[in-house]
Amino acid sequence: MTQYSYNLIQDFKNIVGAKKVLTDQTKTAYYRSGFRSGSGKALAVVFPQTLWELWQVIEACVKADAIMVVQAAKTGLTEGSAPSGEDYDREVVIINTLAINNIHLINDGTQAISLSGSSLHSLEEKLNKIDRDPHSVIGSSQIGASVIGGIANNSGGALCKRAPAYTELALFGQIDENGKLQLVNHLGIDGLGETPEEILNNVEQGNFDPAQIRQDVGMASDTEYADWIRDIDSDIPARFNADQRRLFEASGCAGKLAVFAVRTDTFAKPKQEQVFYLGTNDPEKFAELRKDVLSNFKELPDMAEYLHRDIFKITEKYGKDTFLAIQYMGTSKMPQFFAMKAWVENLLKRIPLLSSSIPDRTLQFISRLFPQHLPQRMLDFRDQFEYHMILCTSDAGIQEAEDYLKEKWPEDINSAYFKCTEKEGKKALLHRFAAGGAAGRFALMHKDTVEGILPLDVAMRRNDFDWVEKLPKEVSDKLYGTMHYGHFMCNVFHQNYLVKKGEDKAELKKLMLKYMQEKGAKLPAEHNFGHQYEADENVKEFYKKLDPTNSFNPGVGKMSKNKNHQ
Repeated sequence: MTQYSYNLIQDFKNIVGAKKVLTDQTKTAYYRSGFRSGSGKALAVVFPQTLWELWQVIEACVKADAIMVVQAAKTGLTEGSAPSGEDYDREVVIINTLAINNIHLINDGTQAISLSGSSLHSLEEKLNKIDRDPHSVIGSSQIGASVIGGIANNSGGALCKRAPAYTELALFGQIDENGKLQLVNHLGIDGLGETPEEILNNVEQGNFDPAQIRQDVGMASDTEYADWIRDIDSDIPARFNADQRRLFEASGCAGKLAVFAVRTDTFAKPKQEQVFYLGTNDPEKFAELRKDVLSNFKELPDMAEYLHRDIFKITEKYGKDTFLAIQYMGTSKMPQFFAMKAWVENLLKRIPLLSSSIPDRTLQFISRLFPQHLPQRMLDFRDQFEYHMILCTSDAGIQEAEDYLKEKWPEDINSAYFKCTEKEGKKALLHRFAAGGAAGRFALMHKDTVEGILPLDVAMRRNDFDWVEKLPKEVSDKLYGTMHYGHFMCNVFHQNYLVKKGEDKAELKKLMLKYMQEKGAKLPAEHNFGHQYEADENVKEFYKKLDPTNSFNPGVGKMSKNKNHQ
């Protein structure tokens, strides 16, 4: 270890204490790896316990000209929450903020201020007590994702009325073009103090006067999305990570700022909810449904989640353990469950002759011991229909949807629907959530025939109603199978391709991206660029403006990892 590295590590220990600094490569492995894939080098992992400690750690890194990767739950799906590779030109320091998890409800609970490490699940639990919901309620909350991670990646979007995570109100650290660390307070709260220490401590402790919370300083959610999604004549996708409309400071920053706190809107819980389950063999029926709902419905549905029969079947078998874990343990235990699984996998990687896939294979075996977990009516639709949709409605939208379905979806050999019981509705949504990991589990269990999984996150144009994929032969010949699901009303699809054994995944991805771009689609739609996608030019310029010295999370969007973006 060089004297430079030693001195920096000592600085960290002086700030947070020796026990909150990890340098042993085996102990840092978990934090240096992505949620699904990817890993890189790091000099140390530091665990500040307060916003003021976080600021001091960043100051030490800036003084030492070190790279910073600020992470919380590191649930990013495109490798953007951890270092990538060894080819950095400076030392890399990972700063994990999970311990800084305070949440303050303001404005009678209509908004929340969430600190660096606060989880979406914690926010959801806090809001449940006052009958309100956060900006996102599916998927991310179950795996422990942080509120700020969602904002930084414009994540989510299953909810038709609310849009992906977005705010213009944040408190963040930024390094200017002269290499000086600045604290930027755009939370819209006056009287927090003059120095970084005063401001950060007051925000963390909730020491601010409600009368000094300003209401005229910007949006705390995308309040325009419900109208935006209804414009079905536009050839611009409803939402995608390169959308300049929703790149603003912390929102979409992809870790190019050190975000200390964000202010977001909350939403009143529905008084009534109803899930309808739809099936068809005619994709035009779903296209017609989308047109009619977005053009004519007074009330948008809460969600419209699509599943192809192939992913339905695969999730039934290979997502069963996830389904059962949530059903029996509850969502409150899922973040710990996923974190423990990841910890065991990283431990196994360090033990010779033992496979890191043991946890997955064990869970897969155990799930087979349980009886059928899906409702019979869903299984009947599985056998009868190729295309499936879970249509979630609430309050005034329930009767509107039911009247429409009675008129437009008479039961026949090609199409049908049923009104779910509460139990069926919950199980349908659980099945949809479990689909997220089922494709990867299938690939792991069939390594003899599958090279791996190629996941693409596709935002189709709003005016594109020819939504069923028709792959060119040069692509389809290289695939073992496809598994598609998505958020139907906004035309966003998660398309998972099982690559045949021996095929080149990288080359196939190039073909796929070319094919998608020719269709006018945008990628990624909501998981951000990370280290897997090349950022659009406008995004690259956004990143450079936020972080001119390239000190925070360099390399995202396949950009330079070198100082000053050289």
